[in-house]
Amino acid sequence: MESRLPPDLFEFSQRIPAILWDLAIAVIAILIGLVIKFIVTRLFSLYAKKETSYSFFRSVIINLGRSITYFIPLFLLNLFIPFMRMDKIYVAPLDKIVEILLTISFAGILVRSVRILEDYIYHTYDLNKADNLKERKIRTQIQFMRKLLVVIIVFVTIAIILLSFESMRKIGTGLLTGVGIGGIIVGFAAQNSLGNLLAGFQIAFTQPIRIDDVLVVEGEWGRVEEITLTYVVLKIWDERRLILPINYFIQKPFQNWTRTSADILGTVFLYMDHTVPIEAIRNEFEQLLVKTPLWDKRVKVVQVTDVKERVIEIRVLMSARTSSDAFDLRCYIRENLITFLQQNYPGSLPKTRNELGNLEKYVQPKDQS
Repeated sequence: MESRLPPDLFEFSQRIPAILWDLAIAVIAILIGLVIKFIVTRLFSLYAKKETSYSFFRSVIINLGRSITYFIPLFLLNLFIPFMRMDKIYVAPLDKIVEILLTISFAGILVRSVRILEDYIYHTYDLNKADNLKERKIRTQIQFMRKLLVVIIVFVTIAIILLSFESMRKIGTGLLTGVGIGGIIVGFAAQNSLGNLLAGFQIAFTQPIRIDDVLVVEGEWGRVEEITLTYVVLKIWDERRLILPINYFIQKPFQNWTRTSADILGTVFLYMDHTVPIEAIRNEFEQLLVKTPLWDKRVKVVQVTDVKERVIEIRVLMSARTSSDAFDLRCYIRENLITFLQQNYPGSLPKTRNELGNLEKYVQPKDQS
């Protein structure tokens, strides 16, 4: 192998055994790479300490630290290979191995860079506020796009590595004639997977559901916790997880309580005796609403919605900012109205009447003789 060293350094290298010289070159390249990585991350850390909450530099350090640790030493080792004295028969395999490792480490940097972008968008569009409809839309799209980009990067990396081998290029050329038949076979075999992928695209951009949406699916109430390329994770109110294929939300009906806003109406039904004073219930209901922050001050209605043989149906309607607040508000109103009626109008609670008329005609008079 022809040396690219300066004459003086070349003469010095000839005095050292080749294996020791090559090993020294490799160690020096790796050490220089680690030093450069340490300096870069140290500078980023100094900037990150100035930030109190989110920091772009902190995100870079967390996500790129490990990938850069591999990439920079490999990159410098690749630059130093021409200065080694090993035979050409060994240089080619070493160069190929370093090239493949560089490709993999660079792909890792790209994947983690997508994560940095996602962290920045998550910080910009924070979910921790009352009206977060726009934030949930953007998070749903960025989560789907991140996973799609990662899949693309992985496939492209594998393709680049395979095509770097001459034998693989020849095999690929020979297989081009069977691409049409192979595509048909793969299409039939992967119908469900492709259907899920297309459904994922549709959900990401038309957004019938979004991250943190409140849904009622299969009789279960929960929030959308994760949307992947093939399935959706619904966090049920009791901490269970309902896993559904992503095309479920394209093919079947479901309830979305936060499609346009999180505001929702809650109802409480009371079944009372016909003698119950409606106006007293209405006044007590309004006083209870004023005392609780769960009510958003939009809707408050008390109506008799049905009259039956033994009871009347009273519907109490109220509004809340979110479905969780609505549930707590309904329980609060239901408990306090029942307590109010028990203490003040116990006779208005549901009862069964049995009216007794004149029974004399049904009773035989006693014999007076």
